[in-house]
Amino acid sequence: MTDESTLLSAPGRVDPPMAADELTMLTTWLEWHRATVHAKCVGLSPELATATPLPTSPLMSVGAVVSHLRWVEHAWFEKLLMGLPEKGHATPEDPDAEWRRGGEVPLRRLLDEYEEQCARSREITDRLDLDSVAVTARRGEEPTTLRWVLVHMIEETARHNGHLDLLRELADGATGE
Repeated sequence: MTDESTLLSAPGRVDPPMAADELTMLTTWLEWHRATVHAKCVGLSPELATATPLPTSPLMSVGAVVSHLRWVEHAWFEKLLMGLPEKGHATPEDPDAEWRRGGEVPLRRLLDEYEEQCARSREITDRLDLDSVAVTARRGEEPTTLRWVLVHMIEETARHNGHLDLLRELADGATGE
């Protein structure tokens, strides 16, 4: 087990190719953003990982963003695409549970869980083609395709990397990556 005071390193980011087939382009961009999540957390203390400096977003911490990203990976790839049962933390009774969990679980564990979930998402992606239709749909919507899920996950992860940029800079002044 790693020392909780700091995280050693992030998985290496590989720049997406400038030209490639659609699946390669989508998956390499998603991988780049997933690796960026880890990079934003390197060296952050446990106290700063749970800090919630935004008064209008009282649950948003670095840990909470990582927890949320793990949950959305599960929700889109396992739950919707494959029809597997819910195993996240959000419920109708507590829709913010995955955000709250970010203040309760050590960041190292959250990052490990996120990486495990991303590995399951990769396995699902490898078994499907871009036009594969999801087994289930969100309430009131038509089932989506793997293509749509990959594009959405790039957007979702990139947007939350922006939040991680801000939270990290507010926490200890670290910028970049």
